[in-house]
Amino acid sequence: MALETLLFKVKTAISNSFDSVPPKLLKKKPSFKSKRNVDVLAFEIAGVMSKLLHLFQSLSDATIVRIRNDAVTLEGVRKIISNDESFLLGLACAEFAETLRIVANSVTRLSHRCEDPNLRNFHRAFLEFADSGRDPNGWAFSSPKEIETKFRKMERYVMLTATLHREMEELSVLENGFRKALNLNHHHRNNHHRSNSCEGNEGSLGVGKEQKIYELQQKICWEKQEVKDLKDRCLWSRSFDGVVLLLVRFCFTVLARIKVVFGIGHSIPCLSSPNLSASATVYPNSCHEFVSGSLESSELGENKEGLGIGFFESNSKLLKPPPSTLGAAALALHYSNLIIVLEKMIKTPHLIGLDARDDLYGMLPSSIRSCLRARLKGIGFCASDPVLAGEWKDALGRILGWLSPLAHNMIKWQSERSFEQQNLVPKTNVLLLQTLFFANKEKTEAAITELLVGLNYIWRFEREMTAKALFECANFNGFIKSTKT
Repeated sequence: MALETLLFKVKTAISNSFDSVPPKLLKKKPSFKSKRNVDVLAFEIAGVMSKLLHLFQSLSDATIVRIRNDAVTLEGVRKIISNDESFLLGLACAEFAETLRIVANSVTRLSHRCEDPNLRNFHRAFLEFADSGRDPNGWAFSSPKEIETKFRKMERYVMLTATLHREMEELSVLENGFRKALNLNHHHRNNHHRSNSCEGNEGSLGVGKEQKIYELQQKICWEKQEVKDLKDRCLWSRSFDGVVLLLVRFCFTVLARIKVVFGIGHSIPCLSSPNLSASATVYPNSCHEFVSGSLESSELGENKEGLGIGFFESNSKLLKPPPSTLGAAALALHYSNLIIVLEKMIKTPHLIGLDARDDLYGMLPSSIRSCLRARLKGIGFCASDPVLAGEWKDALGRILGWLSPLAHNMIKWQSERSFEQQNLVPKTNVLLLQTLFFANKEKTEAAITELLVGLNYIWRFEREMTAKALFECANFNGFIKSTKT
């Protein structure tokens, strides 16, 4: 009976803890119409918010300097993508713009649920700001101090909401464990009555289980309080319209920042950091002229929204790979994996077995196979020249020096975009122009063919040297045995 009484009290405490409302509050009527809170949409909004924050950080002075001085000057980029700095900077600008467009689409879906009609009209206002620079609502933050304050606020919201998600999962685990404990005790009690167990054993088992259930119930109470406190502090309890307004204003601010650092018209000068010198700002001339012309021309066609083809449309077109590139042929990722396999084999040619060699050949498309056959046709079967082997190793090292970084960047870029589907944020700032996506197909295949020819020689050289060493060792052992006899 003591166990049953305790279980009844525990069930009652769990059902009533933190959910009951005092009678006085039930009778009190609100004096104003309460606005809808974010509630369970907090987790989706936190994902959108974190992507906006990462995008803004990617437009920092240091990143822009790195793009201007390092990314567009990569040897591999210059060899198989383009020597035109303006074109490359235009690609960087277009990718930032496209990322913002995707995030803004998420904000648009959220804005349709707002009570404020201005927020519901966010999509059209955002396109108008992108194309003409008009911001009648004053949504773009203009003060660096204000941007910093809102940035930290959003960071705090994202962190607290992520913590809430973890704590809610922990609470769910505890509640499931509690229900299982109750069911086990109920099952144990029924079995005990059937088997007529010793009364003393029942008491000792019952007391132990009572203590365990009581401790679990206490943990659940503490966890519920923690969840309640986090809900009060994070996005969960914030006004839905207020949170969406914060997202809207940051979308405008990020767009203004893109225009400032890439020198595109209709930007807000004060969004430029005091530390952003003229050398840090990039001006992709050809892209700048193209975009500016598309923004200001009244002779362009109209889209569904009634706006001229402008900023986002022109940048999306710029990101479409030309027919001569690996991106257009859908081979960028495959060739990246192939180059990485070749890189490993070239470092350790003596470890390449016949099966690995066959697997490598199976990875080659028909275009590279035909080029490889043509290159190997005039090469003899003997590979015993150590000088030539050394020259091939040096040549392969030079090719991999500029080709391998693009392949590794392609893998990073692709994996980060796959993670983003799970609401994770990229950890690096790899851009498409630093990958094989825009690489010329013929030039890339020629470089890969050269790697295969060189690998073929040094692989055969290693095998011949190994066979020669084994042969000499066998002859030497035979000579030793003959002298002994």
